[in-house]
Amino acid sequence: MIVEFLSLFCLGLCLGHEDEKKNEKLPKPSLIALPSSMVERSSNVTLKCQSRIQNVTFILEKLQDSGYKREQRSAGHHVEFLLTDLKLKDAGTYFCSYKTMASHECSEKSEHLQLMVTDYHDGRVAPSIKTDTSIIILTTFSLLSIFLLFISVLFIYRCTRHGSSHEEPTKR
Repeated sequence: MIVEFLSLFCLGLCLGHEDEKKNEKLPKPSLIALPSSMVERSSNVTLKCQSRIQNVTFILEKLQDSGYKREQRSAGHHVEFLLTDLKLKDAGTYFCSYKTMASHECSEKSEHLQLMVTDYHDGRVAPSIKTDTSIIILTTFSLLSIFLLFISVLFIYRCTRHGSSHEEPTKR
């Protein structure tokens, strides 16, 4: 009876340990661009996705394009996705993840990588950079407007207080 109880107890501990492993998240992979994340149009770039776990299938996706998905198996810790003959439309935000071959569990997504494709021949830059520039200009304008509004309110408040202090002695 004691042996049966110990057997069931050990089985419960083992099953509980497996459940804990299933609840653990797989480590987040990293994504880098080689030679750089800013490249000229018609050139090539390699997006290298790597993790601490071996024998996984890496998945490369693009934030602005839900239909963009490339998969590649790896026997090691990383894969390299080669993007060739880049166009301005290839610019954007990329990320990768991986799934294990045994359990098909998916990892968390990597940090986003902003790929910028430039066209130096006519001075144009990829749309993603133009968007970033317009956001910076809009943010700067908004902050400047808030600052000027604050200064105006402070000035009006000071003038109103100063004006009321001159009136008090004359009423007495």
